[in-house]
Amino acid sequence: MKIVIDTNVLISGVFFGGFPRKILSAVVSQKITACATAEIINEYEEIVQEMINRKQGHINRAILSPLIQAMEIIEPVTHIGICRDPDDNKFLECAKDSHALYIVSGDKDLLVIEQFGNIQIVNAKDFCEKYFSE
Repeated sequence: MKIVIDTNVLISGVFFGGFPRKILSAVVSQKITACATAEIINEYEEIVQEMINRKQGHINRAILSPLIQAMEIIEPVTHIGICRDPDDNKFLECAKDSHALYIVSGDKDLLVIEQFGNIQIVNAKDFCEKYFSE
């Protein structure tokens, strides 16, 4: 199964745990395939660096390495302009071009869409309850 992980889920998983960490662990252990574009990876790295700076460097940026290495990096070809926040369209584009079944997000601008083609947009808790109960 292929998914796209929104940056807020990645940050929650790296820094706080819970359902988002369960998803990240499943990606690292290759139970789930997470897809991303170079633009999404750059956003992950920038936001993680911001979080590290706020916490005075108690965590190393290298924490992302196993996750990024486990991801399928794709080159986007689709251009989508339907999200209320145009910056979030990259997650829809990645999901469409990678044939992902889910976008896992905590972002209201994405969650309000609910479904895009055959891609379901769900929060981390709902994804875990569906995926890990099967």
